[in-house]
This record gives sequence, structure tokens and C-alpha cells, in this order.
Amino acid sequence: MKATAERGAATREQVAREIAGVDAIEIKVTIPDAQIEEALNRYALSIDNDEERFIYFFDTPDLALFEAGVIARARRIIGDQHDSTVKFRPVNPSEVSATWRAHEGFKLEADASETGVTKSASLTEPVAKGLIKQVIAGNKGIGKLFTKGQDEFLAAMGRQPIDYDSLSILGPLAAHRWKFTAPACPWPITAELWKRSDGARLMELSIKAPAVQAAVAIGGFMALLAEVGAERDAAQQTKTRWALEHHAAALRAAAAAQTLVPDAERALANQP
Repeated sequence: MKATAERGAATREQVAREIAGVDAIEIKVTIPDAQIEEALNRYALSIDNDEERFIYFFDTPDLALFEAGVIARARRIIGDQHDSTVKFRPVNPSEVSATWRAHEGFKLEADASETGVTKSASLTEPVAKGLIKQVIAGNKGIGKLFTKGQDEFLAAMGRQPIDYDSLSILGPLAAHRWKFTAPACPWPITAELWKRSDGARLMELSIKAPAVQAAVAIGGFMALLAEVGAERDAAQQTKTRWALEHHAAALRAAAAAQTLVPDAERALANQP
């Protein structure tokens, strides 16, 4: 009994160290495709009670931004305000200016998943209706989706300015989002179901809790998911990486195919 209590205290202290400086923690678990239908049925989630979104990421074919810890994305939310976000991780909360903390679209969070706890900072700004579609159609540049304030935010946090002209469009991801409650969980649950262009799906379940409840929330949420038969993703993929790597691979394949055509034409031209 004493040993159990000591282990519990040690866990709480470890979690407290990992999330020091943040106000809240978001605990995430990914659900592989084989378990999605069970989760949807369990919590009565359907397209009749969801929030529909289309998500676009912006990066290079070799994911230079993502590998540097930066995420640039835009979301079309059907029936609601569209937005764009710049996010980076990891971050040291002590280096974040109070100026940014006061901004309405700023978030400083600890994300807990199967792979551990990572602190991140992000700044989200509203995007005018129709602008995302214009950018995707090539009528306006990607940089039009991001504000001067978002560029200043990256610079203030010591990140390199984004060269928007060097980025490609990765997406869209068709997404469905739900918020619901479960009797065994004291925190509201958010579910997001993403579908890629190849038809593959990935679902993420998450809760947000105050930092002071972090250790209890992590243990309780993971136990809840185990009880309903959900499996943790063996590949430990966040939905962002899962989406980006697929679309980046498609960009690289398309670029390779384009270089093969001129090579083949030159080879034919050189034949006797």
C-alpha cells in the first residue's frame, strides 16, 4: 500500500515537472481504423451531430517546417469562422512573453499522448470566408492566409520566418469533430475523425484538464479508453504526422513523375 502511494506521488511529481509553466494539459489517444466504428457506435457519434471541417497544411515536400517543429495550417469550418494557425513545439513556457499570453488566439498547452508530454505554443487568427478556397485554387498566395501578427509571433519565439512561396498545399483532410460527455469521465471528450485522400482514416480522442489535475486526468482517461476496448496506436502516430507524411509523399511522387517525362522524351529524340 505504501509502495503504491509512493509510486503515485512520484508520478504526480514527474507530470508536474513535465507541464511546468502551462495552464492546461490536453491528453490525446489515437484510434486506428480497425477500432473507429466501435468508438463511433459506443458514443453515438455520426455525421448528423458533428462539426464538419476541411483542414489544409502548408509545408515543403520534405516537411522542412514540420521537422523544425513548426506547423502551418488553415481550417474551413462549415457553418463557423474559418481560421489559420501557426504552432511550434517544443517550447519553454518561461520564454513566452506576457504580450502573447494576452492574445485571444494564443494557446500554451502541454499535449500528452502515447509518446509522452510536449509543450507547444500556437497563435490562431480568423480567416475571411472564401479566402482559403482562393488560395487552394491558386488565385492567391499561401501567405495571404497568415497575418503579420503570426509572423511576429514566430520571430518573437526565435523561429525563422516562413517563406510561404516555398510551401506546397498538403490536403485537404476531411474532418468530423464532436464534443460529448461520458458518465465515467469527469472531463468533456473531443473526438476528431480525419480522412485522407486515399481513404485511410484516423480518429483521435482527447480531453483538456487544468494543469493541477494533469496526473489524475492522464491516468483516468487512459483507463477509460482501455475499458471500452480502444487500442493505442502501435505506430504512435499523431494525426498531424499521419496526414503530413502521406500528402508529402504524394507531392514527391508527382514531382518525380514530372521529371521522368522529359527524360523519356529526350531518350526518344536521341534514338537513331
